[in-house]
Amino acid sequence: MTERKSRRAVFAELLLLANPTRMQVFSDGKHLSIDFESIADLKSWLFLAGLDSDDLLSGERSHTDDDGRPYRSMTAYPTWHGWEIYASARDYTDPGPLDTDTTDKLTALAVAE
Repeated sequence: MTERKSRRAVFAELLLLANPTRMQVFSDGKHLSIDFESIADLKSWLFLAGLDSDDLLSGERSHTDDDGRPYRSMTAYPTWHGWEIYASARDYTDPGPLDTDTTDKLTALAVAE
């Protein structure tokens, strides 16, 4: 088993490799939860950290939000520097409708020229 790095050292290295949107230590002191802005960001971190091996427990699924917007999600469960990691990311597959004000302004701009 890999010797466990301190939480501070792991968070510092994570921030040097990636741009997570959230990092949290679970109350058990053994697990970290890390959220990424996109699936591409999560995959990039896994690659840069050397964790993107064939035996990595991970998965991608399609879902629908409570408001009906479709999205893909990815979760990965690597062990990194002695910490068990729960990493996740979400990509909306449909940008969703524009609000009326934005639609009106874009329409006015498009027909102005």
